Amino acid sequence: QVQLVESGGGLVQVGGSLRLSCAVSGRTFSSYVVGWFRQAPGKERELVAAISWSGTGTHYADSVKGRFTISRENAKNAVYLQMNSLKPEDTAVYYCAARAMQNYEYDYWGQGTQVTVSS
Repeated sequence: QVQLVESGGGLVQVGGSLRLSCAVSGRTFSSYVVGWFRQAPGKERELVAAISWSGTGTHYADSVKGRFTISRENAKNAVYLQMNSLKPEDTAVYYCAARAMQNYEYDYWGQGTQVTVSS
């Protein structure tokens, strides 16, 4: 069992920056992948970025490449999403999620945090 809690959402101006945090806990999660998803009203949920808890390498959606950076800090059991050069289309509820590396679906989800980018 894995538990996830997001924080760091809020209101930011176009071109600004925001860092989201995901606190991860559970009996074991060293073999898990942690990802950030987002969903805006009227749009499909999309995977924004993902990272292996113990490995290297990252994945990014084309829409955020060059602007967002996912990272982990194992000592704090945390995963971060640094968002720069924010655009209005980045406005969404952002969710932290986790899956076992051998699984296709993400099984564990946080509550979500609202990110609003205003002009």
